[in-house]
Amino acid sequence: MLFILCLLFCTNLFSQDDAVAKDYFNKGDFEKALYEYKRLYAKSPSNINYINQLVNTHQQLEQYNEAETFLLSVMNRIRYPAFFVELGYNYQLKNDLENANLFYQKAINSLDDNVNNAFSVARSFQNHTLLNETITVYEKAMAIKPELNFKFQLAKIYGEQGNIEKMFVSYIEFAEKNPVALNNIKRFINDFISENSANENNILFKKILLKKLQQQPNLLWNEMLSWLFIQQKDFKKAFIQEKAIFNRHPESLSRIEELASIATNENANEIAKEIYTFLIETAQDLETQLQAHYSLLQLKTKASTADDYEAINNTYLELFKEFGMFPQTLKLQVSYAHFLAFYKNEAQAAIKFLEKTLELPLTEFEKAEVKLELGDILVLQEKFNKALIYYTQIQRNLKNSTLSQEARYKVAKASYYKGDFKWAESQLKILKASTSQLIANDALDLKLLITDNKYEDSLQTALKLYAKADLLEFQNKNDKAIATLNTILENHKSEPIIAQALFKQAQLFEKKAQFEKAQTNYELIIANYRGGILADDAYYNLAHIYEQYLNEPEKAKALYEQIIFNHVDSIYFVEARKKYRALRGDAIN
Repeated sequence: MLFILCLLFCTNLFSQDDAVAKDYFNKGDFEKALYEYKRLYAKSPSNINYINQLVNTHQQLEQYNEAETFLLSVMNRIRYPAFFVELGYNYQLKNDLENANLFYQKAINSLDDNVNNAFSVARSFQNHTLLNETITVYEKAMAIKPELNFKFQLAKIYGEQGNIEKMFVSYIEFAEKNPVALNNIKRFINDFISENSANENNILFKKILLKKLQQQPNLLWNEMLSWLFIQQKDFKKAFIQEKAIFNRHPESLSRIEELASIATNENANEIAKEIYTFLIETAQDLETQLQAHYSLLQLKTKASTADDYEAINNTYLELFKEFGMFPQTLKLQVSYAHFLAFYKNEAQAAIKFLEKTLELPLTEFEKAEVKLELGDILVLQEKFNKALIYYTQIQRNLKNSTLSQEARYKVAKASYYKGDFKWAESQLKILKASTSQLIANDALDLKLLITDNKYEDSLQTALKLYAKADLLEFQNKNDKAIATLNTILENHKSEPIIAQALFKQAQLFEKKAQFEKAQTNYELIIANYRGGILADDAYYNLAHIYEQYLNEPEKAKALYEQIIFNHVDSIYFVEARKKYRALRGDAIN
């Protein structure tokens, strides 16, 4: 074993010298490669890499006898069982399968003398795509020495062979002994399942896990079932598994909190509400309870109509009565003020409420959160100069922080809303280098919008109308925003802002669940602005509508395909490819 380690060390030591030989080999110039490898081998006759590459180069030149002679001479000098594989493969290339199998068996039998030979022998078999022999080596090694675990390597081979069931079993058995590798295991398994719960591989994987759960209860199986259900967006079933895990180990609710967040992000609002309710009823610590109350109220508010406002208002008041008006409930307080201003249309009451909140013993960061909301409410009222005072205070008190950068972005946005595009641009230019990627991206998008459209019309009429529509959307006046965008579409048909107006209006139509109208707008962008920066956005959003709301998967598939083949640099590329393959019914994502 020590000798083998020395050989491997030599391999690493001299690998930097083989660049020229490797380059010749890769280019197919095997005569020159042979010369270089012979030269390297002469300098280092125990280097396994050079020995194998010399054999490989002879074989590329169809010099099988020379390769055999060389290998036999080396084997007389070096006891390295993987060379049996190399000699066997050389016989296989000569169509001498009898001798090939003889030496393959010798390599496998070498494990009887030293089970650690499994590593190099299996690698040699796998290098020549002799997968059945590789499997035999790994299985024999584990039979001789049970503490060895080659389940991971076996799983990858089974996957290559298309033996999905054995692959799944091997992966989860490896994870059972090596739980720290679970995330890597999930990543590999994810290549073989899809979002479709009816997918053959999904069904098989679930069946294996349920069988494991029945035979030998282990929270690992619950965790993997939960993960599978999350991939399938079946959050209700995932919740059942997560509750089972929590009931066995009630130390932490973090996994259930994470599931609630995932369900919320995927707009699975009903099950998200159920999970948040469970968190409220189960959590022992105040922070988790308050966060769950906050998240539940956000979901209820998002789906609310005017008829629901009084009940939501009372819920907030009951929570303040139960938990008090302290820094710990700050998030709820800011949220309540937002609800009063943006939903109940009680902006002055919201401002007074937040001014009272500012009297609490808050940190500078907590004060900044309150002031950000105060600024937003003043923008809602179109009191831009007053809003700028709050935003500027945050910038001054928390220099270089993310909150300070957010405040600067809001300064730019307020300036943009009131038509001061020059000042807005100057702020956005600074924010392009923001440490927050989200703020940097938003700043860049807004700057491009202004830059691309401010010169077309000296009065900037269309851009001002667009900014007005943006403000109306911010004010939750979506119908008025749609009407304002119509004015642009009707009266400024020759200006470049038309594509932006169509896209913004389509998004507003989606908010109102008017999917056919959104579809029309996206189709106009694709038809008339195919070469523009919004083309991939239009393709993706239209595909999503076809897939999720209009039940036309074939049309969705064709649009995802457009992104895959014509917009490889799009931010939607990876997701479009995943959705395309799922719609096509691929077994592998």
